[in-house]
Amino acid sequence: MPNRLADPSSAYLRQHARDPVDWYPWGEEALAKARAEDKPILLSIGYAACHWCHVMARESFADPATAALMNEGFVSILVDREQRPDLDQIYQQAHSLLRRSGGGWPLNVFLSPQGVPFYSGTYFPAEANEGQQSLRDVLGSVGKVWRERRADLARQDAALLDALAETLPRADPRAVLDARVRDQACEQLGSAFDAENGGFGTVPKFAHPTDLAFLLRRGRDEDDPAALHMALDTLAKMAEGGICDQIGGGFFRYSVDARWRVPHFEKMLCDNALLLALYADAFALTGESLFRRMVDETAGWALREMQAADGGFHASLAADDAQGREGRVYVWESEPLRLALSPDEWDVCAAHWGLVDAPDFEGRYWQLHVARPAADLALLLHRPEEMVEELIASARTKLLAARDQREHPARNEQQLTAWNALMITGLARAAAVCERADWIAAARRALALIRSERWVDGRLLAMPGQHGFLDDHAFMLEAVLALHAADPQADDLPFAVAIAEALLTQFEDPADGGFFFTPHDAPALIHRPKPGLDTATPSGNGTAALALQALGRQVNDPRYFAAASRCVRVFAAQVQNEPASHTRLLQAAALND
Repeated sequence: MPNRLADPSSAYLRQHARDPVDWYPWGEEALAKARAEDKPILLSIGYAACHWCHVMARESFADPATAALMNEGFVSILVDREQRPDLDQIYQQAHSLLRRSGGGWPLNVFLSPQGVPFYSGTYFPAEANEGQQSLRDVLGSVGKVWRERRADLARQDAALLDALAETLPRADPRAVLDARVRDQACEQLGSAFDAENGGFGTVPKFAHPTDLAFLLRRGRDEDDPAALHMALDTLAKMAEGGICDQIGGGFFRYSVDARWRVPHFEKMLCDNALLLALYADAFALTGESLFRRMVDETAGWALREMQAADGGFHASLAADDAQGREGRVYVWESEPLRLALSPDEWDVCAAHWGLVDAPDFEGRYWQLHVARPAADLALLLHRPEEMVEELIASARTKLLAARDQREHPARNEQQLTAWNALMITGLARAAAVCERADWIAAARRALALIRSERWVDGRLLAMPGQHGFLDDHAFMLEAVLALHAADPQADDLPFAVAIAEALLTQFEDPADGGFFFTPHDAPALIHRPKPGLDTATPSGNGTAALALQALGRQVNDPRYFAAASRCVRVFAAQVQNEPASHTRLLQAAALND
């Protein structure tokens, strides 16, 4: 069969190019085939560093029998969510409406030939287990429904399209985003706060950097000790946990336990960019050496492992090694680690990183975390704390060199404009706090690449040859202003103005205010989102409003304040209903008063 996935711009599509599944990329060719053959579409959305995407690929998409079922009954479309965040947003939202549950990756959605989803799920196993159907069972059930219950599906399609339309924000003059709504956001976050371990909710446990930034800012600016405690306690617990790479720096995607001990081992540029800025703010506020170390190590990881020769930053590092084993690049057995260190280093580090305790990964390996802080070990061992810190630092250097001899995790070398913008902001804010000219230089190199290769005809590209989305423009406007604040250059503000004009002309809703995720001239899809929720990355609308306010102050242009005000106003009712899910927009509303 033809190899339609040999797309040099997507590592994820290339990973599936040898599957026996007759995959199509998203486009008119696949949609036309589904219409002509009256077949449902199986749309699978994932990304290159996704562990469970790889598991499903090995178990099902590489299996000839499963592939034969897909090829016979469906038109199969594979999408890289990093390339097409617009499709991912729409179908994740549809999944939450269809299943009344959260989404994730891989996302597998069954669509009519018109692109309307009627059944969805995330990971489907190869064999049924614990009440979960296998993918082969799902294919059979969905095929039967498609053949026998078409009228019911048509009614469901209409209802789903109505439900998607209802998710768009609508201005309500009665909705006011005052201090009481910010209080409610803090109360909601406080209800979800893990008082013992830091963080929010149960496992899997994500960092929620946008929420933490809101709490940190509130604690600083509004003298709220409870908000400040939630932010600083979470940041400290994460910094000492296994979700932080204690040897190489940077943070993993999330923790699979409540104590931040064992992570899901993929590393994402966007997560680390947001945490870099957040730890810099925490260090500026507290002067805590732990937070300064997180800034140094996260920036060091980004520049060492993620910045390309052309100045741009790569998207992610995979969780698995080449044999599909999760975390093996990072975890340790006790004896090889001991042999890599001097006796004095081992005496300190075995206790410091928990190697005197039971292994915490697969019953055999240790994922290093701070089990006993240096200050406690200094008292226990009757040694100066400075000496203990030096032994830990020298051991870290040796272990990183030893780990570098292992096979490195696969790196997704896509350079996404939006995520590069987040890293530019993180480096700029960290450099301003820590007085690091080399971080400014790294951020400037990334910005120069964006300006030379991604700014085309008055708008940003998300990737080469692909028009940018709201997040590309909002995050980049924020980045240019952050870099200008740390290192003013004459051409910064003119570029910021040009990005702002693209936001207003290409994305703003001229009737109701706020910004659509896709530009006005983008091909039509079943829904055009106007997202306000903060997710793994901050809300594009909230960021746009904040950045436009900041630019308005810089250049004294009332149009930017007016656009930010329209954005806040159209989302006010939604924010009032779920304040803790809209902290960026709440911040913009506070500055809008």
